Order: sequence, then structure tokens, then C-alpha cells
Amino acid sequence: MAEEKAKKQPKAAPAAGEGKPKTPKGEGKGKGDKKSGGRGEPHAEAFQAKDRPIPPARLLLKYRSDVVPSLMKRFGYENVNQVPRIDKIAINIGVGAAASDPKLLEAAVRDLEAVTGQKPAITKSKKSISNFKLRENQAIGCRVTLRRARMYEFLDRLMTTAIPRIRDFRGIPDKSFDGRGNYTLGIREQIIFPEIDVDKVSKITGMDITFATSARTDEEALELLKAFGLPFRKRETETA
Repeated sequence: MAEEKAKKQPKAAPAAGEGKPKTPKGEGKGKGDKKSGGRGEPHAEAFQAKDRPIPPARLLLKYRSDVVPSLMKRFGYENVNQVPRIDKIAINIGVGAAASDPKLLEAAVRDLEAVTGQKPAITKSKKSISNFKLRENQAIGCRVTLRRARMYEFLDRLMTTAIPRIRDFRGIPDKSFDGRGNYTLGIREQIIFPEIDVDKVSKITGMDITFATSARTDEEALELLKAFGLPFRKRETETA
């Protein structure tokens, strides 16, 4: 009987300070700690990286700090808004052989997208030409128009990495202006861009790069592109 009474007696409560301490709310294991093994710091760094502002393009800063003052001094502009600027860069690839082999157009679209970082638009023929076996509204090329940050980044890569890889390069010609301040540069091989894998290129194709500026004359446009750093060919002085 004495043993049964001892079993029925309730257990004594633990003394103050003993037992498992209770953790306050909010200090326990977080939701993201389960996957990362209790380490939540990488997630916090990822969120902080997303909130950081994107720095402006290098050539945009150069235009504001160097190009604008030099052109104002060269042409005597009174207002900063009178200084010419590059409005857009249009890149075009014509694939005439795509009429018989559509895979060539797919390769050109892939190469242009890798170079510019923007999805190209397909250009189609406006009329039928029987001598070239061309039908109306047939895909024969692709084009991309770059503006703002992507435009300056492409121009930077063009000058620093692509143009120096041209074979027997002696400068780009300065005779391709249209009389209204726009300049077109023709490239014979697309493999000068490091973004294109040479092993995957099935056919060498060229491209036309047009710089549309707000300059009123070709002289202003030439000085603008020179100030950015485009390596124009030096004209030889004619001797009598």
C-alpha cells in the first residue's frame, strides 16, 4: 500500500533556474535556415546585391566629363544641349542565301543576339525578284536597334575588343557618312566578336553598324565619334 501511495503522489515542480529555458519568439530557427544548414547570411547578401543601383556605362560618363567640354570648345556651342550625341546604334545582317537555306538565318539571329544581348527582329523582302529566286515577304535578314545603356556598352566592346581583332587593321574609313551626321561601319567577319564561338560558325557573314547621331553636319559627327575613341584612318596629305 505504501508503494502505491508513493506512485500516486505528483512529481515535484523544478526549482527556479532549473530545467530547459524557453526561447523567445523570433530568435528560433528561421525558415531559410533549414535549407542552408542554419546559415542565413548568403541569402541576406543576395537581397542586398539586388538593391544596389546599377552603375552607368563607362562611355556615358566619358561623354559627360570629356566629350561635351571638348566639343563645346571645338565648335563654340553656347548651350550643353547643342552638343551632338549618339541617339542609337542599328546593326543589320543580310542573309541572301537564307532563301535556299533557312538554317543560315537561324545562325545569324543567334550570333547577333549573342553580340548585342537583345533579341533581333527578322527582316523580310518587300517584293519578288525572280533573278535572285526571291519571293515577297520572305525572311532574308535580321536587325537590332540599341539605345541608352546597351548602346554605350556595345560601343565600348566594339572599340576595346572587336576592332583590335580585325586582320591587317589600319583604321576605319571616314568616308561612310550620309551627309546628315550618320555613319555606317561595315564588318566583313562576325567572328571578331569574342561572344561568338568560332567552332559553331557554319558560314562567315558580315554586318552593317550604323551610328545615328544628332549632329547636323558630317564634321560634327566625325569629331563626336573620334572623341569617343573610334580609330579612324588618317588621311594622307596629297603632294603635287
